[in-house]
Amino acid sequence: MRIADFLTISKPKIGIMVAVTAAMGYFLASGSFAPFDRFIVLLLGTFLSGAGASALNAYLEREVDQKMERTKNRASAQGTLTPTAIILYGTISTVAGSVLLASYVNLLTGFLALLTAFLYVLVYTPLKRITWLNTSVGAIPGALPPLGGWAAATGNLELPAWILFAILFLWQHPHFYAIAWIYRDDYRRGGFQMLPVVDTDGRRTFRQVLFYSSLLIPVSLLPFTLGVAGSIYLYGALLAGGAFLAASAFFVISQTTKEARNLLFASLVYLPFLLLLVVADSQFAFAG
Repeated sequence: MRIADFLTISKPKIGIMVAVTAAMGYFLASGSFAPFDRFIVLLLGTFLSGAGASALNAYLEREVDQKMERTKNRASAQGTLTPTAIILYGTISTVAGSVLLASYVNLLTGFLALLTAFLYVLVYTPLKRITWLNTSVGAIPGALPPLGGWAAATGNLELPAWILFAILFLWQHPHFYAIAWIYRDDYRRGGFQMLPVVDTDGRRTFRQVLFYSSLLIPVSLLPFTLGVAGSIYLYGALLAGGAFLAASAFFVISQTTKEARNLLFASLVYLPFLLLLVVADSQFAFAG
């Protein structure tokens, strides 16, 4: 067993994105990253619990992962990590991250981290083999981290926090549909009921992509409407949302893997860009 083996089942790229969304919630709630020690614990605890949930997901899907090109090299699929080691690592990481958040930040933040892991592992993961609606169900735990960030800063969940939840919920649909389109043959071999697998002509997939990308624009402007973000965020969010929608439209028109990858790239840029907008908006308002 090597550290690299545990790293593959931790899905660090997902963990980083989750940490970014938690940071967005924290900063939007408090207007800064202070107190800095609490912010660092938020990122660490969120990443740990997410890594643990990813490991438990890898355990449950280890046999299916062997059939898929994109996952066959995971340590869980190759057998370089035993099932017992994966379960122990996943459980300890999930619990450690949640306990760290509950004890050092507050109980609500710790609970949200544990709820995220529960929904991801025990609800979303099995649904992937049952119904294409798994994407919408999986978008719920995927949208909880900014709530955790908000709760870490304030100790409660106010309306703007739920707006962040809605932004993440909508964003995940075109993001995951792009992934599912790119790897639809892989998902078919694995027996996953992703929409691009069951939707053979792609029409429903394309409608879903355009619907959620379009709805994301007005919802992403609500922080400005509620007064928790300023004009820099407003114009930046319009630009980002328009670019995201354009990438979705190019994918729908072309129906190619190349444009699906472009949409995936656009989705990965979108969230960090929103965080930068929130920070820049706050700094400009402070300087003014």
